[in-house]
Amino acid sequence: MRTRPYAPDMRVLVVEDEMKMAALLKRGLEREGYAVDLASDGREALWAASEVAYDAVLLDAMIPEPDGYQVCRHLRADGKWMPVLLLTARDGVADRVRGLDAGADDYVTKPFAFAELFARLRALLRRGARERPVVLTAGDLRLDPARRTAARGETAIDLSPKEFALLELLMRRADDVLTRSTILEHVWDFAYDGTSNVVDVYVRYLREKIDRPFGRASVETVRGAGYRLRADGG
Repeated sequence: MRTRPYAPDMRVLVVEDEMKMAALLKRGLEREGYAVDLASDGREALWAASEVAYDAVLLDAMIPEPDGYQVCRHLRADGKWMPVLLLTARDGVADRVRGLDAGADDYVTKPFAFAELFARLRALLRRGARERPVVLTAGDLRLDPARRTAARGETAIDLSPKEFALLELLMRRADDVLTRSTILEHVWDFAYDGTSNVVDVYVRYLREKIDRPFGRASVETVRGAGYRLRADGG
């Protein structure tokens, strides 16, 4: 008789909009001893995750909106740190980085071998839920990715989701010069087709909130290259 690696109370959410693939994943995971719930789009996935404390999430990147990357960001923003295994049809380095930056713990490229998928899932479950990210600091500028809060000294700063994502990227790579294309890829995603000056506009918005009211200049323009946030907070 086959020994199952995990007890049935190990509960997994599978987020996949292709019905055949979702059924295959559910059947395979149940054979491995997991309890499995299915969601077919981003909204259903977020609702399910708000109702059940899942041990892990298998998340297809290209589900109906919000897509897998956005779902992952929402989960982390809501303080849900269960392992997330991203399923993606794209094998480019940039796509893998995008998934990991969104908060995924690992990824598997389609088509995949079920044996490898289950092995990666077991490895993530052995690791358990990761710790919430540390609070990012640059001088007296603070940003808490888990609580989605920002402050300069004792003064709270109200940021829009895009402003928050932009500041988080700049603070995680403080003192590095980030090109506009790098910022677009990380904050607006690869599919963004809006105006080319959107980065400049949002940098201006950010400066109006985190710098000018405090007499600081932490976000610097590097002519011909991009933008940089000073690690000392300006």
